[in-house]
Amino acid sequence: MFNPRKRSQSNHFLPYLFIACLLFSEIASAAPSISLSKKSGPPTSKILVSGGGFKPNVGVDIFFDTKDKALVVTNGEGEFRNAGIYAPRRARPGEHWVTALERNNDKGAQEPFVVQTNWSQLGFDADGTRLNAYENVLNPKAAGSLDLNWSYTTGSGVFSSPAVVNGVVYFGSGDSNVYALNAHTGARIWNYTTGLVAGTSPAVANGVVYIGSWDNNLYALNAHTGAKVWTQSISDVLSSPAVANGAVYVGSEDGNIYALNARTGAKLWSYQTGSCCGVSSPAVANGVVYIGSADRNIYALNARTGAKLWSYSTGDQVSSSPSVANGVVYIASQDHNVYALNSRTGAKLWSYSTGDPIFSSTAVANGLVYFGVGSSIDALSAQTCNLLWSYETGGCCEESSPAVANGVVYVGSADGNLYALNARTGARLWNYPTGTTVGSSPAVANGVVYVGSDDSNLYAFRRMHGPAKQEVDSKRPDLKTLHLDFSLKVSPPRATPSSPEL
Repeated sequence: MFNPRKRSQSNHFLPYLFIACLLFSEIASAAPSISLSKKSGPPTSKILVSGGGFKPNVGVDIFFDTKDKALVVTNGEGEFRNAGIYAPRRARPGEHWVTALERNNDKGAQEPFVVQTNWSQLGFDADGTRLNAYENVLNPKAAGSLDLNWSYTTGSGVFSSPAVVNGVVYFGSGDSNVYALNAHTGARIWNYTTGLVAGTSPAVANGVVYIGSWDNNLYALNAHTGAKVWTQSISDVLSSPAVANGAVYVGSEDGNIYALNARTGAKLWSYQTGSCCGVSSPAVANGVVYIGSADRNIYALNARTGAKLWSYSTGDQVSSSPSVANGVVYIASQDHNVYALNSRTGAKLWSYSTGDPIFSSTAVANGLVYFGVGSSIDALSAQTCNLLWSYETGGCCEESSPAVANGVVYVGSADGNLYALNARTGARLWNYPTGTTVGSSPAVANGVVYVGSDDSNLYAFRRMHGPAKQEVDSKRPDLKTLHLDFSLKVSPPRATPSSPEL
């Protein structure tokens, strides 16, 4: 017999049953997830890992590839925040994996991290040392067997030095174009036509390419599309821009050093020297802009205000660009000398006489100073200025400035060759004949050497055979195969449960 009381009781519990099912569904569908503070960076990058969807108050191991790097404990909601790990110094360029794995089961989450090094401006970064300290593919042994990976032909000579950022190579050409190429294949992504020769070297920061042209303009272009962001009229821009702390610094033929707002191009300040500042390119370090001038002086200016902090007088024009390392400014002059100056006061620490005018900019690495003079590449002790070695090429080495990476010096010559030399001994490891002057300064990033030549080409060299591949994409680890490091101590941030399950 039908019992309405029983039917009423059944209906009464239906909403609770529905809510319980929803809650169970949410719990069942909740899966661990993690986020990384950055998606890419060079070896040694610090990566902050945050996660959720784990069990409350349990230990979670953080792996880089298959190496257990850190142990954290989740809070009462199964979350953790900003657990710090580092990309290994030896991590090769390419895709790697960060894994967060609960202890005592195979529950976890993974996110990719791309190891890559950017050579973002003329001096590698704003301090002008021309040293890539992150390079771990090419070394003195591997550089001895470099191969041509690709070349891209423009309509005129390429004496602009390339910038390499996020898998794209940027450079200017004598055909008045700024180019963006795929760094792996050499395929053109975009080009932008200026009014005259795009001869300066680009600087790339925050998705914008900054480059000067002989049409009296400094250009800011969208790094992804090549669309013009802004232009600023500056007389004969031969100096390559440096970008630091939201400002673009550049010298000009009109004798001024300019600071521009990197976002808008608005002039922040200018400083008038006694003559052309259009050849030396600025270096920026610790809030100070350093640059040489044809008025025979080296200047140090407050990067925020443009106020002169000091100047040092040499015996002739200063066309070289400065390098700043360990509190010292290294710069050469046409008066035949290389100078080391106290970066704070401008006091001379030493000078080294070569007997010839010097146009090449310096590179500084591991206690040595490298530069081109005449037809040779020379290396000095950064502390004592003693000549340690000299390598003679078959032509002038005054246009291309050296780049240093992982124990190798790369430099071009008017004899048409790009050279790779042992940074410690000066021994020739490799050379490649382009057929005409290599006046572009090379850039080294992610196991590849990029350089322009007066033969209208931009070249990319890498080791095509053997163990030192350009890139090594890591296989996504299987959670079940990861080995926990039980010697790890809990890293901050720490949860405060009464009995964490470790």
